[in-house]
Amino acid sequence: MAKQSYATSSLVIGYALCSSLLAIINKYAITKFSYPGLLTALQYLTSVAGVWSLGKLGFLYHDPFNFQTAKKFAPAALVFYLAIFTNTHLLKHANVDTFIVFRSLTPLLVAIADTTFRKQPCPSKLTFLSLVIILGGALGYVVTDSGFTLTAYSWAVAYLVTITTEMVYIKHMVTNLGLNTWGFVLYNNLLSLIMAPVFGILTGEHLLVFKAIESRGQSWFELDAFVAVSLSCVFGLLISFFGFAARKAVSATAFTVTGVVNKFLTVAINVMIWDKHANAVGLICLLFTLAGGILYQQSVKTKGNTPAQCEMIGKQGRGDNDETELDEEKQILVSSPKDSRA
Repeated sequence: MAKQSYATSSLVIGYALCSSLLAIINKYAITKFSYPGLLTALQYLTSVAGVWSLGKLGFLYHDPFNFQTAKKFAPAALVFYLAIFTNTHLLKHANVDTFIVFRSLTPLLVAIADTTFRKQPCPSKLTFLSLVIILGGALGYVVTDSGFTLTAYSWAVAYLVTITTEMVYIKHMVTNLGLNTWGFVLYNNLLSLIMAPVFGILTGEHLLVFKAIESRGQSWFELDAFVAVSLSCVFGLLISFFGFAARKAVSATAFTVTGVVNKFLTVAINVMIWDKHANAVGLICLLFTLAGGILYQQSVKTKGNTPAQCEMIGKQGRGDNDETELDEEKQILVSSPKDSRA
């Protein structure tokens, strides 16, 4: 029993460290290596190679790749790629706090989309209050953001739209494909890796990459850039492992609480290590936004469900919002169909 408790604690701590540090590591990586398209391609490559290698060694099982499934999965992979593409450009032009604020706005847009397009019931009073707190905190952050630029917030809005699209539509589509967890990771990252050169050409980033290779400039071969990119890729793969393992080892409630703590850890670490963060008023607004997010999670979990039903939901789904959050933080898809566990 003590050994099992130690193993569970190790998994939760590992997930907490990876999750809280990854957004900061990605920001550091894009600061030292200013090629967001190539950076995400390297992350996709690392994940594909990692899942394939671990599968060959027998540490995990993933569904075999076939073109029919890939064709059905392609729309989901495209939306995911666009989400990560806009996410990376957002981190390039803004700080981590801005990313967290806009990521926290997704429940508001999802609630609007569910009510408008999917004819879901209007939010409860508690849910509505939480959404108002989220919106108020976000607006306060934007107004007090001394680093406000049109470019950064354009990427932020694009990121918010793609993430909301994924949460409202794509997740419901891909869960019908019957893939297990690591199968989702493999398909999503492999298809995204295939798309990466196309977007690199469309954005003109390939010209900058070729120019940097020819001139050997812009920190292309410097050690700190290599370390930053390597950490970003490795942590992306590690959070897949720790995220899945921790979700299986603890209850849905414990996993959700860990996710909330991770956000506050990210903010705290980001403030302590460098000056790439919001001012004091902006941080207070950010904390209000996170508090609204916590209140929202509680409201949707308790709305219309008995304790037994809540426990059943936890066993079946382990929290779609938590899984989506994990997706964008780590730059790697870890979507988990409700009845398919690897």
